[in-house]
Amino acid sequence: MPANKRDILLDTAERLFYAEGFHATGIDRVVAEAGVARMTLYNHFPSKEELIMAVLARRHERYLDTLRQAIAKANAGEAVMALAMAHCQWLESTSNRGCIVIKAIGEFEEHSPTIANQGRQLKHDMLATIGEALSRDGQINDLSLAERLLIVLEGTDALVPVLSAATVTDHLQKLLPAVLAGSERRTIT
Repeated sequence: MPANKRDILLDTAERLFYAEGFHATGIDRVVAEAGVARMTLYNHFPSKEELIMAVLARRHERYLDTLRQAIAKANAGEAVMALAMAHCQWLESTSNRGCIVIKAIGEFEEHSPTIANQGRQLKHDMLATIGEALSRDGQINDLSLAERLLIVLEGTDALVPVLSAATVTDHLQKLLPAVLAGSERRTIT
């Protein structure tokens, strides 16, 4: 079944924004590569800002779905590691140039607080997903531990273009148990 024009625009914009940057990619380029009329783009997205926000939300939801599926399939006690390995698979397959959300926050902090704030909210959604994995593993709401895990995962995201997905995955597998062991481990009884 052929994709609808909105999905084609989102796919094209995501690919271009991720590879070349948000400001460096103009609407004319998105329209040309998507093979649609400029009016089609504006019928779906009244502004470039709304297109960017839709791209970020859609990509992030795909990412969180991947993580949530891994958590749901994991045995109790293995959910955090399953989340981390799903994250690494995402880096290998989809996000080998760093995090598009962090890139958006950086590019738009000064120019569009709306986009930067959306990016921060998406990272808080990620923090909640980490919390779900911790709960599945018997951890009681430990925000500090969830934040440390987010920092470690974001570090892999940032360094995958430098070290490779395979290298950051290897390091993450070795580092994660130490991060978890360093927490005040509280289990649900």
